[in-house]
Amino acid sequence: MEYEGYVFPDDLKYEKNHFWAKMEGDLVVTGATEFISKQAGEITFVDLPEEGDDASQGKPYGSIESGKWVGRIYAVVSGEIVEVNSLLEDEPEKMNESPYGEAWICKIRPSNLEEEMKALMDPNDAFKDFIKEEIRKIEEQKK
Repeated sequence: MEYEGYVFPDDLKYEKNHFWAKMEGDLVVTGATEFISKQAGEITFVDLPEEGDDASQGKPYGSIESGKWVGRIYAVVSGEIVEVNSLLEDEPEKMNESPYGEAWICKIRPSNLEEEMKALMDPNDAFKDFIKEEIRKIEEQKK
């Protein structure tokens, strides 16, 4: 799905802090949306969680920085972090270049998958309404 100049792949699920989730076997791969990278500008630093750490859905567990912005990375599901994308430590700009590909953040072995996936959004009309409101908030802040 493309909306207002932002791309949101149809095969992903999204959460309210603009992070995505994708099933890969019994793991959930997660990353930041294109919305974050466009709003932040050039990403210059990514503080990743540690392998073996526990993640809690909706709670921060890392951060992203650009020249004008610092934001938190939020867990899309709860569980154990089993792999992190160390490429982002050396090449944080990949978050701008490939937010749905090379710039995945981590892989989580979920502890409550069925219930927590229900809390995530599909790219549909309700999601478009959500993004429309997010864009409106950003425009208001610029005034």
